[in-house]
Amino acid sequence: MTLRRSLFLLPVVFCAASSFPLPSLLAQDSPALLDTMSTELKRATGNLGHNPQDGAQQQPPYYLSYTAYDGYSVSITAQQGALLSSDANHGRAADIVIRVGDPKLDNTHGQHRASAINTVSLPLNDDSKATARALWWGTNAGYGQALQTYLQVKTETQVRAKEEDGSPDFSQERAVVSTDAKPVAEPHLDMKAWNDRVKAVSAVFRDYPHVYSNYIMLNVQAQTEYFVSSEGSRIVTPHELTRLIVFASTRAADGMDLYRAQTFEAKTADGLPSQKELEAAMRKLAASLEDLRNAPVTQPFDGPALLSGRAAAVFFHEVLGHRLEGQRQRGDQEGQTFTKDLGKPILPDFLSVSDDPTMATFDGTYLSGYYNYDDEGQRAQKVDLIEKGVLKTFLMSRLPIASVSSSNGHGRSQIGRIPTGRQGNLIVTSTKTVSNAELRKMLIEEAKKQNKPYGLYFEDISSGFAVTTRSAPQAFQVIPLVVYRVYTDGRPDELVRGVSIVGTPQAALNRIVATSDTREVFNGECGAESGSIPVSAIAPAMLVSEIETQRQQQGTARPPILPPPTAEGGQK
Repeated sequence: MTLRRSLFLLPVVFCAASSFPLPSLLAQDSPALLDTMSTELKRATGNLGHNPQDGAQQQPPYYLSYTAYDGYSVSITAQQGALLSSDANHGRAADIVIRVGDPKLDNTHGQHRASAINTVSLPLNDDSKATARALWWGTNAGYGQALQTYLQVKTETQVRAKEEDGSPDFSQERAVVSTDAKPVAEPHLDMKAWNDRVKAVSAVFRDYPHVYSNYIMLNVQAQTEYFVSSEGSRIVTPHELTRLIVFASTRAADGMDLYRAQTFEAKTADGLPSQKELEAAMRKLAASLEDLRNAPVTQPFDGPALLSGRAAAVFFHEVLGHRLEGQRQRGDQEGQTFTKDLGKPILPDFLSVSDDPTMATFDGTYLSGYYNYDDEGQRAQKVDLIEKGVLKTFLMSRLPIASVSSSNGHGRSQIGRIPTGRQGNLIVTSTKTVSNAELRKMLIEEAKKQNKPYGLYFEDISSGFAVTTRSAPQAFQVIPLVVYRVYTDGRPDELVRGVSIVGTPQAALNRIVATSDTREVFNGECGAESGSIPVSAIAPAMLVSEIETQRQQQGTARPPILPPPTAEGGQK
């Protein structure tokens, strides 16, 4: 994973002459693009399934939706104080989702979920005829694909063994109408000023000769999503996100590549830290890389560890969050780690976990995982996943599972992918808290009790991945960036490198001993089968009685033979 978004008609099967009550849905002040989408959707649902040329009847779609994305973006990238790129773009595209069959069994069954979606480009302006033409073309292509796959699905269900989870392929939900939100406008960024700011931030790395590569990227996004469906939903959802991404790397003398990454997030560019704060953060990051290249390589370790709040947030996202996504509870390829554990404890009883995409900020920090409606047109909801250690439910899209039949507003995807149950803002709370200083003392005491010379402190974690399929061990790996040995004999903490956290989820989660009384935020991008989406995780620092680490890949390339040029262009 590399660390992006809800009443009252049930689905019906449309025949050749059927339609939904479009006139009641067209508001006089609704956006022109939304009206064009609604008109073309009505025409499509009224005609698909009947070939006027030879009178042939085909299986009509029982569900059709259009999602249009009208997005503006600004991207500025700099390296070593010089611009690499500076661009502003405007684009429109539409996802067309067509389901053939019925909610119990349709063309998306099993491994065929992608057969329902077709993506087309749209005109940049509100040209209704050109937009309708693009939707028409994409709908025809998508319908042919859906028909063919539905026939394949029916054949497969006749020749394959009965599935363990016989839940329907699509849940029945109330329609949503929400068109009051104002579409976002094009960002009016002072490009020259921001070009200069990004260059100045990247120029900080010139003072650190062993930081071999770096880039600073400012990405400003302003996007409005328009959603219409044959169930009667009509939704306008604006979304803004600004992110300053920093990446820098070095190489140790033994060939190990090392890097640091950091992001700063806000709703708009005006919400980013000041220039002085950004440059100070770059100096701290660069200095840490210089220290890392000289740090000793750690050995495999099995013992107590303390994770900072930021590190714990990534840990919970990877180790727990992915295994609570609804689609992972059905299918003969999924490991189903917690599928049978509803109502049972899976965490210590002092921990609770929820996912609340309706939260825009936490303690003044903007949350990447914030959204009002998911990508299936369902209203975002706070979901209490675990209460006092006991598993209560899963993160649901409109793909039902045996234990949960309805969506809870977590169907998410990037453009061109079918939504699945995904995390938004994963939030960990604890009733067994102490100060950070006390938590450190507890780490040392636990190491002494286990006769370990030290425990580990994970200050920063970049990312990781979780294996959830049956074809591989149900394991996880998390990649820390900054790790210290905390010695029991009073020696100063020692920075080490080459550490990778590994383990199995059930063992790791039940070894949490206590947490701090403050929480931290991790913002990032999560990649999975429905694409890359923005996510956030919030957690307190936590002490675990036992954690397993292994060494990262060493690398064989030596540091650069030729020294880097000085700021004046000569040799160091």
